[in-house]
Amino acid sequence: MFSESAPAKVNLYLHVTGRREDGYHLLDSLAVFGPVADALRVAPADDLALALEGPFGATLAAEPDNLVLRAARALAAAAGVPARAAMVLTKRLPVASGIGGGSADAAAALRGLDRLWGLGLGEARLAAIAAPLGADIPVCVASRPARMQGVGEALSAAPALPPCGLLLANPGVALPTPAVFKARAGGFTPPAALPAAWPDAAAMARALAALRNDLEPPAIALCPVVAEVLAALRALPGCLLARMSGSGATCFGLFADAAAARAAAPLLPGRWWREAGGLYETGG
Repeated sequence: MFSESAPAKVNLYLHVTGRREDGYHLLDSLAVFGPVADALRVAPADDLALALEGPFGATLAAEPDNLVLRAARALAAAAGVPARAAMVLTKRLPVASGIGGGSADAAAALRGLDRLWGLGLGEARLAAIAAPLGADIPVCVASRPARMQGVGEALSAAPALPPCGLLLANPGVALPTPAVFKARAGGFTPPAALPAAWPDAAAMARALAALRNDLEPPAIALCPVVAEVLAALRALPGCLLARMSGSGATCFGLFADAAAARAAAPLLPGRWWREAGGLYETGG
């Protein structure tokens, strides 16, 4: 049996830079990971099966063919091997929440089954298999900070990030990504100019404050409680920056360190989903 973590993806900024002729939007975003993750276990079996557990497992039970199963079949087809594995997904991340939970789960399946089946395909090949399944899955394969461009498939190195803390908060409302893009109005935002590194979390927050998440206004129009979450985060002691991640409704607060983020979490309403800590470290 092999186990893989599927950490939350957090977009520190997200600019919509254009739109292709096929309707897909072009993006520019800085993605980081942490501080909470789903977990996927894979083991040998005679066929392909997926069991769901965890606080959000029941939410996926109605999906007969979710991204984990699709990723498994895509990997088997690419490698020319039978799609045989027993998989158990512990779902801790809210569904349709802007932190790439389904994408992270699919990426975990690709990594775990690559190990289980002894394929040794490597990160680049797994990312190529992932790309047709969803724009966020390639960055989740590596689960390390990266700049995302194109429709999400064009990945490059992120600036060197300082130690910092993240507090994630979700009001318990699902926001489907297509609906948020459809509600978006206005033009496009140029790509960001990023430095090679930030010396500390405060400097990073100041730079990010000059950027934006272009999906925040349409998300708030569809789900006004997002604005309430952002206001609550901004009011917390030590919060350096508050912003929505992805297409929402999860928002994050950036703090100087993990301890400050954890200390602030209980100050948010208990009815919201809340997780706090440091950035995810691959293999950690």
